[in-house]
Amino acid sequence: WMTDGVRMETNLGGKGLGGILSRVVTGESLFVVNYSADRDQQLVTFSSDFPGKILPIHLAQGQSMIAQKDTLLVAEKSVTMSIALQKRLGAGFFGGEGFILQRFDGPGTFFGALDGEIVEYTLAAGQRLLVDTGHVAMFEPTVNYDIQMVKGIKNVLFGGEGLFFVSLTGPGRIWLQTMPLSKLAGAIRQYLPKAEGSSENGINFKIG
Repeated sequence: WMTDGVRMETNLGGKGLGGILSRVVTGESLFVVNYSADRDQQLVTFSSDFPGKILPIHLAQGQSMIAQKDTLLVAEKSVTMSIALQKRLGAGFFGGEGFILQRFDGPGTFFGALDGEIVEYTLAAGQRLLVDTGHVAMFEPTVNYDIQMVKGIKNVLFGGEGLFFVSLTGPGRIWLQTMPLSKLAGAIRQYLPKAEGSSENGINFKIG
């Protein structure tokens, strides 16, 4: 919702061909809605489409942040968004959130929509944290992002937690999310009604 002094204007997102390509590859809409106030003391409100937290990130000039795709909820016009490709192919193919991450550059503030609760850590230089894929929400560019396979044949076969961990090595801050949307959807799927005698992967409801 918004007050009546806020003006909406829809424009093509991204600056130049590179900006447009970045939005296509990361799954963002080609168009963005700009909100501006005609007078002081105006209000506009944004919300996420799923249960979680909205985290404001304030970026100074020259400061950046790396986030999983689809994190962006809203940002000031001064913030630029681009593709953050992983240098190592393993991180891209097995990273859970895919080969492409988003990079946000200041100055300005952007708001990230994260799944579930948020846990923040500050890693010292050389300090490493292994995280289940999908739980990595954001991290500073100084943090090294890589993929490590789960050790132990029993863990691989019976652990039920996937084959890979995301390895995050400091220095820098990281933000983890407790309830990735993909895992929430998988947990709910088993409780949805299924059509009798149908093998299709759809949702069917009997009425009456």
